[in-house]
Amino acid sequence: MKIFPAIDIKDKKCVRLIKGDFGNKTEYEMSPVDQAAKYKDYGFKNLHIVDLDGALTGEIVNLDIIQEIVAKFELKIEIGGGIRNFDSIKKYTDVGVEKVILGSAAIKDKNFLKEACEKFPNKIALGLDAKDGYLSVSGWKENSNLLTLDYLNEVNDYGTSRLIYTDINRDGMKQSPNFEETSKIANISNCSVIISGGVSSIDDIKKAKELNNKNIEGIIVGKAIYDGDIKLEELAKELDA
Repeated sequence: MKIFPAIDIKDKKCVRLIKGDFGNKTEYEMSPVDQAAKYKDYGFKNLHIVDLDGALTGEIVNLDIIQEIVAKFELKIEIGGGIRNFDSIKKYTDVGVEKVILGSAAIKDKNFLKEACEKFPNKIALGLDAKDGYLSVSGWKENSNLLTLDYLNEVNDYGTSRLIYTDINRDGMKQSPNFEETSKIANISNCSVIISGGVSSIDDIKKAKELNNKNIEGIIVGKAIYDGDIKLEELAKELDA
């Protein structure tokens, strides 16, 4: 199982939000590039990055930081946050990002998702952020009134290469991910699924592995690392376990 340490970027700093609330955030001293270096040193190969400035503005804001991380560390990066047109996708793929995550734009316009998968084969990841079974959009500020499973059934054969499922109620709360709902998603998804939101301890990583669901590719770990609940050395052991 792949482990994706997370970096959320806001105002050039690493931050973490509680349930996606920009008014409820914790800033950390380490720069995103230094944090990426740390992950690389511990042997991690994959990285989940969210450009929160991009999520708020709908434009690419931190391309220079992403480019520096890719060039310096040769990490496989998935990046999300405010990616709403083909030009933005191209900018990220041009600097060597492995997967570009489409969220709100894909949910509001299914054709955009379909065309993106056609234009950028094997590069598009779909970010499904759900609250009580319904998808949320626009930095989690709006409920789409779309049931997650209904939407997934509609776009399942568009050619998405990865799906990132986040339970918003768990995100930043360190209450363990919603394994049950993620498994439901993985059972119907045509592409591999990443578990996201709520990882609280190393036991969550072990539990994810025990799900033994071939369609679950990996898990994202964020706030628990920054707050010291999961030590990088113990997380790194799970890479080989």
